[in-house]
Amino acid sequence: MTVRFHIHGAVQGVGYRRFAEREAQALQLAGWVRNEPDGSVSGEVEGSEAALAVFRARLAEGPAFAAVGRLDWEALDVRSSLPSPFQILR
Repeated sequence: MTVRFHIHGAVQGVGYRRFAEREAQALQLAGWVRNEPDGSVSGEVEGSEAALAVFRARLAEGPAFAAVGRLDWEALDVRSSLPSPFQILR
């Protein structure tokens, strides 16, 4: 299963991308995460439904200094070739 996610709130400058990378790699998920110009963070992730459910819950919580306002989560119909292991795009 492949998912596109978008996190809004105070999520830049607080280690959010590194947090997402660590969590995804611990769950053996493929994909990427990046900062967006509007101050949000987005990415795509691929893995089992069970691992994605855990990852989604962790993204919603975020690292200690983040304040997640909203998490958009959209399942994609196509399976893409995402980087593995999960990585930060700059």
